Amino acid sequence: MSKKRRVPLRTCVGCREKKSKRELIRIVRTPAGEVTVDLTGKQSGRGAYICPRVACLEKAIKGRRLEKNLRVPITLEVIDTLRKMLVSPEEKPES
Repeated sequence: MSKKRRVPLRTCVGCREKKSKRELIRIVRTPAGEVTVDLTGKQSGRGAYICPRVACLEKAIKGRRLEKNLRVPITLEVIDTLRKMLVSPEEKPES
């Protein structure tokens, strides 16, 4: 019998739900102070996680939760990049 691997859980800053790390998008503040989207999940720096939904992003922005978690102001550039990456429920293609 093989051992079962433990799945790392993270909390979404928007909806505050715990989900597996792979389901969430990581936003990282690098040691240089730059805020970027970390698609690999391995970039060094302080990270915050968010669900891939527009509603969670809006909650995180409205409550300034991203800024609080990363301890740095978030630019509109980063917010626009995140919005482009996320798909709202109305925009999902039907399968």
